[in-house]
Amino acid sequence: MKVKKEIKNGFFIFIAIGTYFLLMEFLGLSNIFYLRLLNVFFIIYAVNDTLRSRITHGKRKFVSNAMAALTTCLVGVSLSIVGLLIYSYMRGGDAYINNLSETFLFGGHPSINMYCFTLFFEGIASSIIVTLLFMLYYNDKFIAD
Repeated sequence: MKVKKEIKNGFFIFIAIGTYFLLMEFLGLSNIFYLRLLNVFFIIYAVNDTLRSRITHGKRKFVSNAMAALTTCLVGVSLSIVGLLIYSYMRGGDAYINNLSETFLFGGHPSINMYCFTLFFEGIASSIIVTLLFMLYYNDKFIAD
């Protein structure tokens, strides 16, 4: 059975983001907010790869390509959030999340579930933005449905 390109690239997003954040934590750079924003480049790479692959294989319908790009993002974001949830519990639960939230966008002391839930919606929002930007970029390559 052949695994779809969307799933492969979604898994790439998960592995790349996980490795990136583990490396940042290992190097003691996890408290630098701006380095956390660089994970969007993994999403950009994966969505671009998915769309280029589909166009190369003659799949030029706008809506199906948009759904493929969104699927790539959502697989990556979902796996990354599950990975963060598991890693957070391994590192001490709410105490670890409170340490993360001091240098992130949250105020107060969010629970692990609230932290992951909020990051999930932030990931969905960024996925939609990246997908729309690439759909505009590749607009001349698509045909109307």
